[in-house]
Amino acid sequence: MSKYVKNLITEELRRRLAGVDSAVLVNVSRLDGVSSTRLRKELREKKISLMVVKNSLARRALVGTPLASMFEGLTGPAAICWGGEDIVSLAKEVFRLAEQKDYEKLELRGGCMEGKRLSPEELKQVSKMPTRQELLARLLGQILSPGAQLVGQLVGPAATLAAQIRQKAEPEQQPSPPE
Repeated sequence: MSKYVKNLITEELRRRLAGVDSAVLVNVSRLDGVSSTRLRKELREKKISLMVVKNSLARRALVGTPLASMFEGLTGPAAICWGGEDIVSLAKEVFRLAEQKDYEKLELRGGCMEGKRLSPEELKQVSKMPTRQELLARLLGQILSPGAQLVGQLVGPAATLAAQIRQKAEPEQQPSPPE
């Protein structure tokens, strides 16, 4: 490969991965063509990109980026997965697919989260964390909980008192005398 072609590929990698701070490394070389295509389609549906890269070119393209540590000392075939809502949802999806029978030859090689290199074991721990959406839902529940409890405590006795006042305000109806 000529130096000109290597520079073009490096620039393309740099452009496509600009702004990405978290990614997962996988090995898709042992998948057959049909499985690889299906894998890419499933990932695309989740807004996750997969790109097979040459380690030396990726190393050169990612210098000075948060993903640079991911390729330090890496040997063998690799593909970068990035996208999704966050690193947790990305890791969950990749692990979910790797556990399927169709993709049993998919090898997880680690990843990178905000500049820190992750081993496959650390990546598995990340995949078990709650996603951003789950954390936001939990936080919202905790924020709204005290207000909901206060309203419930105020409404309960007030409703009872209102019912008693209404009952006293209504004229008592006398039972009609038997005939």
